[in-house]
Amino acid sequence: MSASENPPTPSSSPDPWTSRSHLQTLVLLAATTFGIYLCYRMAVPFLAAIAWALTLAVLFTPLQRWLESRFKSPSLAAIACVLVIFLIVVVPVTFVGQRLVQQAAQGAQLIETKVAAGEWRRIVEAQPRLAPLAERIERELDLPGTAKTVATWLTTAAGVIVRGSVYQVIGLMLTFYLLFFFLRDGRVGLLALRYLSPLTMTEMDRLFARVDDTIHATAYGTLTVSSVQGLLGGLMFWWLGLPAPLLWGVVMALLAVVPMIGAFVVWIPAALFLALEGSWGKALILTLWGMLVVGTIDNLLRPVLVGNRLKLHTVLAFLSVVGGLILFGTAGLILGPVTLTVTTVLLEIWSSRTKAEEAERIAAQRP
Repeated sequence: MSASENPPTPSSSPDPWTSRSHLQTLVLLAATTFGIYLCYRMAVPFLAAIAWALTLAVLFTPLQRWLESRFKSPSLAAIACVLVIFLIVVVPVTFVGQRLVQQAAQGAQLIETKVAAGEWRRIVEAQPRLAPLAERIERELDLPGTAKTVATWLTTAAGVIVRGSVYQVIGLMLTFYLLFFFLRDGRVGLLALRYLSPLTMTEMDRLFARVDDTIHATAYGTLTVSSVQGLLGGLMFWWLGLPAPLLWGVVMALLAVVPMIGAFVVWIPAALFLALEGSWGKALILTLWGMLVVGTIDNLLRPVLVGNRLKLHTVLAFLSVVGGLILFGTAGLILGPVTLTVTTVLLEIWSSRTKAEEAERIAAQRP
């Protein structure tokens, strides 16, 4: 057999896993992942400022667009918008914060004085059925020592807040610095995300819409409703002559932020205290106010402010808020629900893509 008749030896095809292009892709993927991780680590110290600046930018985007139509300059409009937000948000919060620190310290001293003077025991002993409870509390708990410890902690915490004001001012300045660029360059940033994202334009629109709904629902449905509940509860405390009404109003507002927990954690013990003290009229007024006004304000305002924008089950909303607060601090109030929303939308996109591919495969197999 001549050499020309010999069949050609098949050349071994290159292994796609060892080809140069595939190795380059793996290196690029590893470098990109490592870069994203480093960027995340660098952003962690500023996470709270970024989260609140982004939230304010989303909430006040309509105002920014209206100002742009008047000033004809995105930069001037952003500056004006930042000034308006500063007056709306920072000035009231600063005033309330100063009064809150004062009332916390005064309330702590008042509790310590009343417990040390034994007023709690006289109140309990006035109720014959509760006298054994007073003896057991006094036998098993060092109530004056506990009250002194709590008072010291509250006073120390107030001092820490005052000493930490420098860091709070720096964080506030950083928030408004970022807010200016989020307002001015928001459209450019969204276009960049669309360009870099592996999702389609329709999928990105869906993701942006859900994140926008979540931020609005969290800000209006959670922060606004809880603030109103705390305000109404604090006003009733002030009207009834209870100590530190601003402090307890803020505490009720903070508790109302967390789903399945509410202002009742504060006003129910206060009503019981008034009843034990013999102020049955005040106790009844506080109970009715808490049940009929503070307790129902959520059912009245939330549907108006939120509607169907927050597409999260109550349990998931609770986990996202509490888990977000534990993981991210105060920024978790926004980042928790937003993170859960983004993850949910991505899972829905994967599910829809998988179903579409399965439908195409079945259709291709049909004769």
